[in-house]
Amino acid sequence: QKLECAGEEKRVGTRTVVVGHRPVSETDAYVAQKFCDNRIVSSKYTLWNFLPKNLFEQFRRIANFYFLIIFLVQVIVDTPTSPVTSGLPLFFVITVTAIKQGYEDWLRHRADNEVNKSNVFIVENAKQVQKESEKIKVGDIVEVKADETFPCDLIFLASSSVDGTCYVTTASLDGESNFKTHYAVRDTTVLCTDEAIDALTATIECEQPQPDLYKGSNKLHFSKAKGVAVYTGMETKMALNYQGKSQKRSAVEKSINAFLIVYLCILLSKATVCTTLKYVWQSNPFNDEPWYNEKTKKERETFKVLRMFTDFLSFMVLFNFIIPVSMYVTVEMQKFLGSFFISWDKEMYDEEIKEGALVNTSDLNEELGQVEYVFTDKTGTLTENSMEFIECCIDGHKYKDCISEVDGFSQTDGPLKYYGKSREELFLRALCLCHTVQIKEADQVDGLIGHPERKDTYISSSPDEIALVKGAEKYGFTFLGLENDFMKIRNQKNETEMYQLLHVLNFDPVRRRMSVIVRTTTGKLLLFCKGADSSIFPRVQQEEIQQTKVHVDRNAMDGYRTLCVAFKELTQKEYDKIDRQLNEAKMALQDREEKMAKVFEDAEADMHLIGATAVEDRLQEQSAETIEALHAAGMKVWVLTGDKMETAKSTCYACRLFQTSTELLELTAKMVGESERKEDRLHDLILFQTCFLCCRSWTLSQEYGLIIDGSTLSLILNPSQDSSSSNYKNIFLQICLKCTAVLCCRMAPLQKAQIVRMVKNTKGSPITLSVGDGANDVSMILEAHVGIGIKGKEGRQASRNSDYAVPKFKHLRKLLLAHGHLYYVRIAHLVQYFFYKNLCFILPQFLYQFFCGFSQQPLYDAAYLTMYNICFTSLPILAYSLLEQHINIDTLTSDPQLYIDVSHLLPTPWRPFLYWTFLGAFEGLVFFFGVYFLFQNSSLEDNGKVFGNWTFGTIVFTVLVFTVTLKLALDTRFWTWMNHFVIWGSLAFYVFFSFFWGGVIWPFLKQQRMYFVFAHMLTSVSTWLAIVLLIFISLFPEILLIVLKNIKEKNHQVRNKMITIPLGSLAHPGHASTAPCASPPSCSLSFPPAASASPPSGQHAASCQPWPLAIGFACP
Repeated sequence: QKLECAGEEKRVGTRTVVVGHRPVSETDAYVAQKFCDNRIVSSKYTLWNFLPKNLFEQFRRIANFYFLIIFLVQVIVDTPTSPVTSGLPLFFVITVTAIKQGYEDWLRHRADNEVNKSNVFIVENAKQVQKESEKIKVGDIVEVKADETFPCDLIFLASSSVDGTCYVTTASLDGESNFKTHYAVRDTTVLCTDEAIDALTATIECEQPQPDLYKGSNKLHFSKAKGVAVYTGMETKMALNYQGKSQKRSAVEKSINAFLIVYLCILLSKATVCTTLKYVWQSNPFNDEPWYNEKTKKERETFKVLRMFTDFLSFMVLFNFIIPVSMYVTVEMQKFLGSFFISWDKEMYDEEIKEGALVNTSDLNEELGQVEYVFTDKTGTLTENSMEFIECCIDGHKYKDCISEVDGFSQTDGPLKYYGKSREELFLRALCLCHTVQIKEADQVDGLIGHPERKDTYISSSPDEIALVKGAEKYGFTFLGLENDFMKIRNQKNETEMYQLLHVLNFDPVRRRMSVIVRTTTGKLLLFCKGADSSIFPRVQQEEIQQTKVHVDRNAMDGYRTLCVAFKELTQKEYDKIDRQLNEAKMALQDREEKMAKVFEDAEADMHLIGATAVEDRLQEQSAETIEALHAAGMKVWVLTGDKMETAKSTCYACRLFQTSTELLELTAKMVGESERKEDRLHDLILFQTCFLCCRSWTLSQEYGLIIDGSTLSLILNPSQDSSSSNYKNIFLQICLKCTAVLCCRMAPLQKAQIVRMVKNTKGSPITLSVGDGANDVSMILEAHVGIGIKGKEGRQASRNSDYAVPKFKHLRKLLLAHGHLYYVRIAHLVQYFFYKNLCFILPQFLYQFFCGFSQQPLYDAAYLTMYNICFTSLPILAYSLLEQHINIDTLTSDPQLYIDVSHLLPTPWRPFLYWTFLGAFEGLVFFFGVYFLFQNSSLEDNGKVFGNWTFGTIVFTVLVFTVTLKLALDTRFWTWMNHFVIWGSLAFYVFFSFFWGGVIWPFLKQQRMYFVFAHMLTSVSTWLAIVLLIFISLFPEILLIVLKNIKEKNHQVRNKMITIPLGSLAHPGHASTAPCASPPSCSLSFPPAASASPPSGQHAASCQPWPLAIGFACP
């Protein structure tokens, strides 16, 4: 027989899979098709291509390529310094980066092997054979046991269940951890044994591999199932949907590139100046060719332009250390090692799931300290996604608490109308029957078999369904499970009722409802339906709606998730028609989904409304406090959710996104209306609300919130071509940016990403952060500058695609306010310090050229040039960038205002850059001219011996190393044993190395120019005095600034303690008096007036604050 996959005739390419590798016809020649094996490969390199591929990728980085060119110039051209001076640092950087990337790829190889080498069972020759997963071939019949992951994409043939069903989760595909029911083809349902399924002779005609997630599953629950492999290895849906996340670059990295351009210009300027002045100086024949250094014939015949170009390259080589190539590897190490501090944070460890924070991308650590906009999901992120049945209403009457099994409900709103007691029971039966809940039996222990206290577990594709079944159980109606197509329930009288399940009309996001058709023991045919109020109300008798709608709206305002329940009694004729149409639609090979939807629509018409339910999704612990802290830290929080407006709005009040004093502006489908020209109505609303904000911009520190839904957002972002509303997209964005909080409800995943992109691309490019827990949040997590995944109950798709993953929303507070703040301060200091210390290093070399005839004579020895950035000054700044805490972590977490001080530095990174540059230039001048004046007396010893140029350079280098290291010590506020070890250890290592390097005659060196220079230098008292004095002079401005700053802070603290200002006399900063504000122009708007509330901390109720709004028209 031939099994066909739906819709395949619409595909261009198909494949034929022979089940069990047994050809259907013995007369036809069987030619096995070649498919890929089942190996999963997520690694980037192999043993053979690692070296060339990694080197190619590393030399795509501009700094590495630049130093490679410099190294080649040193090799080819006769330059003043050895190629080792550039080659060794470059080799160090390339090696360290390669080791880091190789280690990360080794981890990927190891993860691949865990999957590829896992054991699976394949049915061959009527028996099970154990093989490695990577050896599965297309056509193999694979058996998967309970709680195992599918090793490849399978066509479901049979299961241990008699009715051919299995229950799976697709958490690793789409992030959903809820259970989904799958049914085997009727012809293969009975093939439960190895012998029976081995006798199957069939082919499967299916489409070529497609990355369509909604036709696959991932993990099996209950007993075992058999299936035939159709897609394997890198052709599985998992592999086809795996895509490398786009490379996100932090703002600091972009600043580094800008700073590099500045220093590259400085380098080119230095080389140009020195080359020009060299030929100006050599214009004097005596300077060009002195008697002691006559030119060779080759030198005289060389073209002058070529000589100038060669000299220019030589000066570039001499000054190239102003570009800090080692900074890149230090930054990478700081980010890589710093990410472990986030993972190791015990306060971000959750005891419930036994997991802590996870860092997927260490490149964005500092970005956590610059966030301006936070976009968060609601369900599962702000809330627990753990549903609890709260109450229900039947025919408009509310029921909340159970009195007894006999009485059923306690009735709070008066007597029932018609149906009486049977109406209650009908509602509870609907809750027990209209669902896809399954029962997973608890493991039985010897001696306890049949024990009445044994607890079973409900599992379902939706937590709402489980809450409703448990709610019915609380009121006396218990669902006992599904057996042989019969649903069993136990009523309040402890009697078992049986209902034959005829059809399930499954839930989908478009219909937003689901139904079941059952037959009672008396032969009645009933259709029960439950779904969202907007989906149910148009399909029931209109006179039944109003009394239930009041309760639905009230429950939504209270923050509960609401569902309406309806039923319909079918005649045999009506059922036969529905049954026939359903079977025809299921067997359709074209437009199957559309045909099924049409049958569902017809069947779910003209129903009777029974009542509605209210289910609570509780707020996560400390989510309200976290949002308050984020607001106080200067961040604007937007909630993007798919929930209905009333529920989301109530949740926003509960988590303090909206305050009682917040005035809400609405742009929703309800306000736009159902008119044909929705765009014109929307245009009027946007203009009106903009005018409202202009008029109210003089109000008393009023906070505004905006509520918008998905349909209205579509009109704004995707207007029709003839619509004038397209001109007001920017005005809408201005409204959003002026509001302190925004709620976007009824959002599709793509719309969430559009919102993030819209804000991200506004003027100033604010740093955005998205946080969510489900697969529907992945798009906005990938779109934002920083993506945070919550390890919630909707699978791990969000956490796997995020840059950082945390167990709970509350952990966002410490991640941003403490870790983000510190990482930004640390890496900013690291970058500026590297440019500063390299400017200090090279400026004396530049000045030295004015005193050596621009002969490209190096000031420092080649060993010092090589070791300066690698050994002498690298570890102190690395330790500082990992451990420094200029403010205590507890203080940072408890005082969100400190976050503003750092995050607002982002727009002006050039101010500290210029400060560090001028500081480096000042200290470079002190180093050189201080030693120069010391050498005015060339005899620095009592015996009259003269120090030479290498001693001059060594003294400058010694002052340099000690000054830049002690500068870092002055900046350190948080001392640990590691800081002490690397700072004082680096200085000790420099002294030891200098003695060692100058104390041995090295056979591989042509000139022993440093022999005994360092030791001889330290025999002079004048040298000791000069070193100490120059270090002090260089650091004196920094010491003076620190002293003045400490005095100012102490005076400020004393003044705050001594001065007490009466509350009534406080005025807003910038206003000389507390005179009342000018009353704003009158402007009315049909929104509920905001309740009065105390003003924000630090502001008086009478303070005025103008709120400019850049809109191209004036209010009347």
